[in-house]
Amino acid sequence: ADTEAYLHGLTAQEPSIYVVLRENLDSETRPLDVLLVTASPYEAQDYTDSGEELVEKVRMPRVITGWVEAFVSLHHEHEAFKKRRRDKADTGLKEDGIGDSRIAQMADVYRAPTLAKKARLN
Repeated sequence: ADTEAYLHGLTAQEPSIYVVLRENLDSETRPLDVLLVTASPYEAQDYTDSGEELVEKVRMPRVITGWVEAFVSLHHEHEAFKKRRRDKADTGLKEDGIGDSRIAQMADVYRAPTLAKKARLN
């Protein structure tokens, strides 16, 4: 899964690394601490979702691009897309709009409109 994220980052128009910064409440001279540097856009997105960290996108240096490309080519295994099928619903189950059996039929809000018309005609 990580290699898929790295591959996605490498195929972007401008390959980037992401610097995750966190507010430093203990220091007045250094307001932010570097928490993490990652080449994964997915991991960076996870940190932006919390809203507590600041994520900065930085152009990926060529040396790091080479390292990431080598890592991806060595470890990435392509997973074919598998479309899930819906479970077959039992459409033969017929309730005729009866609804809750404890409620009288004319007051039943779940009854089918055609059954209500038949009841009024009788």
